[in-house]
Amino acid sequence: MAWTSLIIAGLFEVVGVTMINKLHKDRNWQAFALLVLGFGASFFFLAYAMETLPMGTAYAVWTGIGASGGAIAGMIFYDEPKEWKRIVFIAMVLGAAVGLKLFS
Repeated sequence: MAWTSLIIAGLFEVVGVTMINKLHKDRNWQAFALLVLGFGASFFFLAYAMETLPMGTAYAVWTGIGASGGAIAGMIFYDEPKEWKRIVFIAMVLGAAVGLKLFS
């Protein structure tokens, strides 16, 4: 259950990061509310996962999901470059997170 919570925390981190960009562009209360909700839920699920998982592993996986997901969201929703090199490095970050799960 801790790993599921950690993945959920990472996905909510992506929501929060995406809403930072949306808030910067649109300045509306919905984006702000989703930003607060996204980061709040992210920290909640991260804290729950850290009751079982080691801090270093949990934090590394959480930031890996958030960073990779944020980059992917930027490519999908904000027309950021979709170069193959970016995709390779995103895959490397996600691969490292999977590796931490396999060896933790």
